[in-house]
Order: sequence, then structure tokens, then C-alpha cells
Amino acid sequence: MKEIILKSVITCPNCGYLKEETMPEDSCQFFYECVNCKTLLKPKEGGCCVFCSYGSVKCPSVQKGQGCC
Repeated sequence: MKEIILKSVITCPNCGYLKEETMPEDSCQFFYECVNCKTLLKPKEGGCCVFCSYGSVKCPSVQKGQGCC
């Protein structure tokens, strides 16, 4: 079985700030506030969660092949 990566770097589309975050293993995260500019990020249209939309690594559910939470 493939190892699930739990760390992802989120890039804020508003200010470009990068921050490494730990993803929840058992749920998707639908909102994320940029610590730099305070913009509230939501998944892009058709996106699973903020990690799938703005992260360097897709969320654990997608990595497991289970689709969106």
C-alpha cells in the first residue's frame, strides 16, 4: 500500500504566501485562512478541498483513491 503523505504546502492565491500544514486524515478541509493576508480560502470550483486546490499534495482521501470526502 502506498504511504499517505500528510504534509502539504498551501500557496495563497491572493498574496503568494507559502505555509506547510498537516492535513487531517479522516476529513477534508473546506476553509483555510492565510496567516499572512487573512484571506479565507475555499476550494476552487470542482475542487475537493483547500489542499487539492492550493496545496502541493492532494488530500489523503484522494491519495487513497477514494475521491473527495
